[in-house]
Amino acid sequence: MSIGTEDELEALRRAGHVVAVALRELRRRVQAGVSTGELDRVAGRVFARHGARSAPMLVYDAPCQVFISVNDEAVHGVPGPRRLRRGDLVKLDVTAELDGFYADACVSVAVAPAAPRVRRLVSAADAALARGLTAAVAGAPVRAISEAVAEAAAARGVSVLEDLGGHGIGRTIHEQPSVPNVPDPDDATRLHSGLVITVEPILGAGGAGIRPGSDGWTLRTADGALAAHVEHTIVVTAGRPLVLTA
Repeated sequence: MSIGTEDELEALRRAGHVVAVALRELRRRVQAGVSTGELDRVAGRVFARHGARSAPMLVYDAPCQVFISVNDEAVHGVPGPRRLRRGDLVKLDVTAELDGFYADACVSVAVAPAAPRVRRLVSAADAALARGLTAAVAGAPVRAISEAVAEAAAARGVSVLEDLGGHGIGRTIHEQPSVPNVPDPDDATRLHSGLVITVEPILGAGGAGIRPGSDGWTLRTADGALAAHVEHTIVVTAGRPLVLTA
């Protein structure tokens, strides 16, 4: 969506705040022995406390409050009885709806103690997100974000996973424009002030391929390598973007 009024901006800020609170509470509970289902219930309680709803449940009839992906699971992992183990790489993907407005963010968290290769992949994802946010300036092409993410990943020796990336958001989860992590030279779409999008690096420690899991939701790396996923919902401006989910 494109923000037209201060009331819309404030509504998006409130939705983004719910996402940020949920991520903070989930992140501090990531430890060996906790189940992904327990984490999902924590997110549900945060949503209820703020009068918000799980956007994936609302829009896509997802079987969970939030998506939690572990190790080679790249996105859309379904929480359940699986218990986290030392060294696991956990992706916490939270999308909330509040009063008809949506916000979306993700963090990658390693269960201590984390191996150096895990820390390197998370660091690469965080760097790609930072570069992508810097490139999200009104007047720039969407592919400027894609180029920034891809260059940051390549510089750190990791892959951008195929066909996964960011998107417009605001009045539902997925809106136009698409914000891919692989640059499309034929895409002439330009960013403009007030546009609400996600910047969403999804990286793999191995190759770029992905494959579906057996549950109809989860997407994994094709080669079984670790994946990292980070994301913020932003409002594009003439300078630094406004990060709604920080």
